[in-house]
Amino acid sequence: MKLISKLLIIVLSLFMFSCEQLQDLLTEEEIAEGLKSALIVGTDTSVANVSAVDGYYEDEIIKILLPPDAEIIYEYKDDPLLVSLGLSALIDDVVLKMNRAAEDAAKEATPIFVNAITSMTIIDAIDILNGNDTAATHYLRGTTYNDLKNLFQPKINNSLDKPLVGGVSTNESWETMTSTYNSVAETFAGQLIGLTPVNTDLSEYVTQKSLNGLFLKVSEEERDIREDPLARVNDILKKVFGSID
Repeated sequence: MKLISKLLIIVLSLFMFSCEQLQDLLTEEEIAEGLKSALIVGTDTSVANVSAVDGYYEDEIIKILLPPDAEIIYEYKDDPLLVSLGLSALIDDVVLKMNRAAEDAAKEATPIFVNAITSMTIIDAIDILNGNDTAATHYLRGTTYNDLKNLFQPKINNSLDKPLVGGVSTNESWETMTSTYNSVAETFAGQLIGLTPVNTDLSEYVTQKSLNGLFLKVSEEERDIREDPLARVNDILKKVFGSID
């Protein structure tokens, strides 16, 4: 029993020593600076990537596809009747333009991210450092989502209204596609084969998918910084995240 007691004392002493060492290595201010730096690096990289041409469209993880209630149009796009109505070409056109709208809106995200990051408290930073591998992204989403949505939605709607190839906007293509499809879905024959009308608000849908994709990319950057020493691009990141490796 005495041996066990001695071992416990040694283990506890080592644990206390490690905690004191960590405290000596990092001040609260350094933890806050490190977390802010991590979020700035992560958001800058994410915004640059998704706002580039094909940032959404060529990324299979965040690519914006047709809304769920419109997926049935895609399933039937090779049906001779829908092909004759020109729906197949419209589907591809709408998907491309939705992603272009998201890429266009994402360019505006950086100032809102920076404002939230600079407002982070020391307590927030310590909680994030000790949190899970996406704790910083979760914090950022909670503090910026509404502001980003208010910024994104008008921008996305303007993009969806903007005349593109052939002078036709995304909203016009969407309206043409859904109204043409709905005219078939609402017939007796359409109902017999299980077609249902499509009524998604395209602007709301694209805004939500754009933000989900952006935060997914921020979370990937955060994981890289936490797990990969090579992703720590400055001294404070190396010091703060190196301390918890």
